[in-house]
Amino acid sequence: QVQLVESGGGLVQAGGSLRLSCLASGTVFRVYDMRWYRQAPGNQRELVATITRDGSVNYADTVKGRFTISRENAKLSSYLQMNSLTPEDTAVYLCNAKITTTTFVSRDVWGQGTQVTVSS
Repeated sequence: QVQLVESGGGLVQAGGSLRLSCLASGTVFRVYDMRWYRQAPGNQRELVATITRDGSVNYADTVKGRFTISRENAKLSSYLQMNSLTPEDTAVYLCNAKITTTTFVSRDVWGQGTQVTVSS
C-alpha cells in the first residue's frame, strides 16, 4: 500500500503565509509528478501546482507569483509555500502523485487533504 499524508494547514490572516507538506509512504519505489489541488465548498477541484520528478513546475494563474511548489525526492516529499494569502485561497488542499510501487505497479494516489482557512 502507498499513501500520501498532507500537513501544515491551518487558520491564517489575509496576507499571511503557510507551508504545506506532503509525504509519501508505504511500498514506494518511485514518485513521479506531484501535484497540489484545492477544493472550496461548492467549487470544482482546482489544480494549483505541479512539479515533475526533475523539478519542472507549473502553476495555476490564480496562484502564480504567490505560491511555490518544491520537492525532495529522497524524502518522498512535496511542499507548497503559500504567501500573500487571501480569503479566496480558503479550501481543502490535496496532494496527488503518480507513484510506482515496489512491485512496479503504477498508482495515482491522493491524500486526505488539509484545510487552509484565510480570514479577512
